[in-house]
Amino acid sequence: MKGRLYSFLAVVAILFFAFLAGFALLHPGLPPTHDGEYHVIRFFLFNEALRDGNLYPRWAAHLNNGLGVPLFNFVYPLPNYVASILHFVNISFIDSFKISMFLATIIGGVFFYLWSKEFWGRLGGIVSSVFYTFSPYHFVDIYIRGSIGEVWALGFFPAFLWAYTRFVATKRKTFLVFSSLSLALIIFSHNILALMFFLFSLSYIFLLICIEKNKKYLILYTFYLILLGLGLSAIFWFPAIYETKYVTGLQIFDVASHFPDLYQLLIPSWGSGFSGGGLQNELSFQIGIANLIAVFLSTIVIFLQVKRKDKKVYYSLFFLVWFVFVLFLMLGISKPVWKLVPFMNYFQFPWRLLSIEILFASFLAGSIFSLVGSKHAKIRMFFAILLVFFAFILGIRYAKPAYYMYRDDKYYTSRSNFIDGTNSPGNVFNTIYLKSIPAKEKERTVFLKGKGEIILTKARSNVYSFEINAIANSEIQANLAYFPGWEVYVNDKKESLKSAQNGRFTFLVPKGKNKVEIIFKDTLVRKISALISLASLGFMIALLINKRSVTIKK
Repeated sequence: MKGRLYSFLAVVAILFFAFLAGFALLHPGLPPTHDGEYHVIRFFLFNEALRDGNLYPRWAAHLNNGLGVPLFNFVYPLPNYVASILHFVNISFIDSFKISMFLATIIGGVFFYLWSKEFWGRLGGIVSSVFYTFSPYHFVDIYIRGSIGEVWALGFFPAFLWAYTRFVATKRKTFLVFSSLSLALIIFSHNILALMFFLFSLSYIFLLICIEKNKKYLILYTFYLILLGLGLSAIFWFPAIYETKYVTGLQIFDVASHFPDLYQLLIPSWGSGFSGGGLQNELSFQIGIANLIAVFLSTIVIFLQVKRKDKKVYYSLFFLVWFVFVLFLMLGISKPVWKLVPFMNYFQFPWRLLSIEILFASFLAGSIFSLVGSKHAKIRMFFAILLVFFAFILGIRYAKPAYYMYRDDKYYTSRSNFIDGTNSPGNVFNTIYLKSIPAKEKERTVFLKGKGEIILTKARSNVYSFEINAIANSEIQANLAYFPGWEVYVNDKKESLKSAQNGRFTFLVPKGKNKVEIIFKDTLVRKISALISLASLGFMIALLINKRSVTIKK
C-alpha cells in the first residue's frame, strides 16, 4: 500500500509540473509562434475533408488560390486528427492548437517518469521528467516555434522507450504492442523527428538486448515490433516518400546555414526570431544550464560507478556518449558528416537535434541519485527536491509566449493571405506541374474549346459534380492542380486526362447534356499503404485479445 501511495504521489507531482509548463497555453488568444497560424489553416482544411467523408485526407482544397495542393499527403497527420476531435466538441481550431500541445506536454512528462523510473527509481524518475519538461528547447517548440508535431513527438519518445524497456524486462506482448503503437504515433506526429529518433532507438534496442540473456527471442520479436510500427504508419510514410517526385519545395533549407555556435548551445539566451536571421532576437539554441549541470554531475557518477562495478554505468555511459556525439553533430565542424550521410539533409536544421539532446540530458539527470546510497532516504528526498526546484526555476521563465493575439478562426479562414497560398514557408510547396501559384478562378471548370453551359451540382474537398450542356464536342478545363489521383467520369465513363500548360488538366465531353464527376482517388501506392496499415492494426488487436499467448517464451 505504501508503494502504491508513493507511486500515486509521484504521478501527481509529474502532472503538477507538466501543468505548470503548459499553463500559459490555457490563456485566451493565440501565441505568435512561427507555425501556429499555418496549423490553424491545416486544422480547418483537414476537418473539412473529414466531414466530407475522407477518413484519411490527402488533398487541401482551398489552398493554392483554390486549385488545391496535396498538403496532407506529406504533412504529419496526428495533430490534425487531434484538432478535429477537439473541434467536434465545439472547441475552436485556435484553442485546439493550444490544448493539443498542452496534452502532449502532459503525456511526455508522464511517460518520461515511467521510463526513467525503470532505471533510477521514483525520485530519479521525477527528476528526469521535470528536467525534460522544463528543458528550454521544449519551450522553444511550444511558445516560439509552435511546432505542434514536434511537441507530440517529444511526448511519444519516452512512451516508446518505456514500453520497449518493459517489454525487454517482462517479455509481455502487451508492451510489444504498445512499443509498436508508440513508434507509429511518433511517425504520425512528426516524420523528421521520427527518423532522427528511430536511428537512436536502434542503438538503445541494441544496448538492452546485449545486456539480456535471451537475445534470440528479443531480436526476433523486436524485428516484429518495428515492422508492426512501420506497417501501422505506412498509410502516411509510404505515399509521402514515393510521391515526393510529384511535388516541389519539401527541402527548402540549406543545412550549412543553420549550425549554431558552441556558445549558443551553452550560454542561456531567448528570442522569437528565426534560425539564420542574425544574432539579434534569434531563436534560442541553448541546451539549458540545468541540463548541462546534470550531464556534468552524471559524468562524476559514471566515474564512481565504474569503480564500484555498478551495472547501471552502462546505461549512463551510453547516454553520455550519445549526448557528446549529438553535440558534435550540431556544430559546424561536423559538416563533412552531414555531406557524407545523404539522409541527414532531411533533418533541415542541425539544431533540431536538440529534440533528442534534451532527452539524453534529462535521463542522465536521474542518474545523479547514484551518488547517494539507498539507505539515506531523507538525503535522497532533499536532493530530489533540490534538483527539481533547480530545473523548475531555470525553465519556468521560458514557459510563456511574448503576448497573445486575440483572434478567432474566421480571421484566418477568410483572409486571402492565409488561405490562398500553399500553407508553406514562402509558398514554395506545390505540384511539379505548377510552376507558380496561378490567379484565382471564379469557376471550377470552364470551356477551353467549344461552348455551352456548366452547372456545379456538388462541391466537396475531393469530389465535384457538374451538369454540362455542350453545344458541340468540347474540351473542358478543370481549375484544379493536377496530381496523381484525379479522375474524371463523363456519363459514368472514365475519361483520359490531358495536361494543360498551366499545371491543370482538361478532358473531353460530347455534344449534348452530360453528367460529369471529378474525383480525387487513392493511387495504387496509397491503397497498398492503407491495406498495410489496416492489416497491421488488425494484427495488433489480435495480439492483445489472444489470451493464450500473453507472454513470449523466455
